[in-house]
Amino acid sequence: MDAAQVVRKAFDGLDEAEVKALVATGEECAHEAGTVLCHEGRLEYVFYIVLEGTVAITQRFSDGGTRHLAIRGAGEFFGEMALIEKKPRAASVVTTTKTTVLEISDEHFTQLLSKSPTVAITILRSITATLRHSDQASIVDLSRKNAELAKAYGELKAAQAELVAKEKLEHELEIAATLQQNLLPSRFPDVPGWSFAGRNVPARTIGGDLFDVLQVDDDHVGLLMADVSDKSIHAALFMAVTRSLFLPESCRSLSPRAVALAVHHWLLEVSSDANMFVTAFYGVLNPGTGQLRYVRAGQDRPLWIRRGQEAFTQLDAEGRFLGMLEELDLEEREVTLSPGDVLLLYSDGVPDAVNAEKVNYGLERLARLLDARRGDTAQGICDSVFKDVFDFRGEAEAFDDITVLVAKADD
Repeated sequence: MDAAQVVRKAFDGLDEAEVKALVATGEECAHEAGTVLCHEGRLEYVFYIVLEGTVAITQRFSDGGTRHLAIRGAGEFFGEMALIEKKPRAASVVTTTKTTVLEISDEHFTQLLSKSPTVAITILRSITATLRHSDQASIVDLSRKNAELAKAYGELKAAQAELVAKEKLEHELEIAATLQQNLLPSRFPDVPGWSFAGRNVPARTIGGDLFDVLQVDDDHVGLLMADVSDKSIHAALFMAVTRSLFLPESCRSLSPRAVALAVHHWLLEVSSDANMFVTAFYGVLNPGTGQLRYVRAGQDRPLWIRRGQEAFTQLDAEGRFLGMLEELDLEEREVTLSPGDVLLLYSDGVPDAVNAEKVNYGLERLARLLDARRGDTAQGICDSVFKDVFDFRGEAEAFDDITVLVAKADD
């Protein structure tokens, strides 16, 4: 298709003389793909008729994005607005293929409009169509942005509500953690010839471990280490209930088995959750004689370090969890602690602590530490255990609560 044919297509109604005059006023120019013919924001006074190829018309958004306006091909024109308004280009035009255009200068374009009503009307129609298309595109863009804003606003409101709920929950957990720590002993009974130390560090804000030294009567104290299954708020409440049950029951009997069984039956009464149970070690110590009677309801076996002996003993006894199954049999055993002996009660969070290499802290390391620190005070031994576990774990995540109770018979 030659230039004359394209001009006839672009401006339907022109006679042959007008077609020839229009072609004669312009200059045919060929451009490679990617050539920018019109630059948005620049003063450029050239009118283009596409003879062959295609061009893309785009417009910048204020946020730096780009909006695609149109594709123009053979028989279509562009660039008229800047010439009519004498203002900078409102859009950019770039060739998308190898393209030939008829370029008409500002002077010739003005003469063309004044001499040819048909050209003027055609350009006016084109301008009207372009404005209509631009308005529709603007409406679509505005609708899209409004939808995006509405979505973003909804997400922001949801995020704010979630943040408020999270902050409220965190505040409530902090209160629960404070209350829970207040349930644990801050001081122990003053027992001549004996010293005690204990500490609990939960894996989360709140935990399910419990330790205590109970004043049973004038001649006996109870040693308690317990661990509630799970680490939820429910577990923390179950821990509080367990401690509240041990306190009165420990004063009713000097038999650890009788006390633990009474607590077991109470837990069955107050809990309807079959997955919630308690492992426990409970012993009744006569400080004057060193006699310790105890039961072990699924709890880790305490370590007993005897004065003058390198080997350690684990206090074992048969028994299952408290508060789980109705039928429960607990074996009660007895040992005698002598001056200089150390008894370490601990939760499974101590030997099960894992470092970054996925290696467990282990019972052997705990026993070696206890042997090396046997000459320390009960508090010194307790502090050493926590420091060694934390040093071993490093930056690895804590998966379980860590709880320790130390009882030491003075030399």
